Amino acid sequence: MTDAEVRDYLASQQTVIIVSNGRNGYPHPMPMWYYSDEDCVTHCTTFGKSQKVLNLRRDPRCTLLVESGTRYDQLRSVMIYSEAEVIDDYERVRDCLVNVSCKGRDVDDEERARIRERVANNAKKRVLLRFQPHSVVSWDHSKLGGRY
Repeated sequence: MTDAEVRDYLASQQTVIIVSNGRNGYPHPMPMWYYSDEDCVTHCTTFGKSQKVLNLRRDPRCTLLVESGTRYDQLRSVMIYSEAEVIDDYERVRDCLVNVSCKGRDVDDEERARIRERVANNAKKRVLLRFQPHSVVSWDHSKLGGRY
């Protein structure tokens, strides 16, 4: 995919699989709702005591995978090699919760304010995970024209 196609694809999908490195050496994949900015920096929130946060604090290297398609000729994916930054900042967590809640919807300022109020309590127990990409790999089987 082109850079623009990658950005559009990330904006159109709901779930990213975050693969952190577990203490026992096994990968630890977990699905999360997210949003990405124009530079493919991916953001999500999770509970501060979750296993993925413990893993990422110990070893910030991770892989993110966003995928779709129910047939081989429809498979599309973006894989992002990254290092995670765990951010314990209430306002940034709250902003992220709002952005994730509004993703893919046309939300006016009034509705954003209502969502911001609604997530206030939940944000207290969470941290922001920010993933700065080192490299991005993508594929789109619909471009193969039936030739594999």
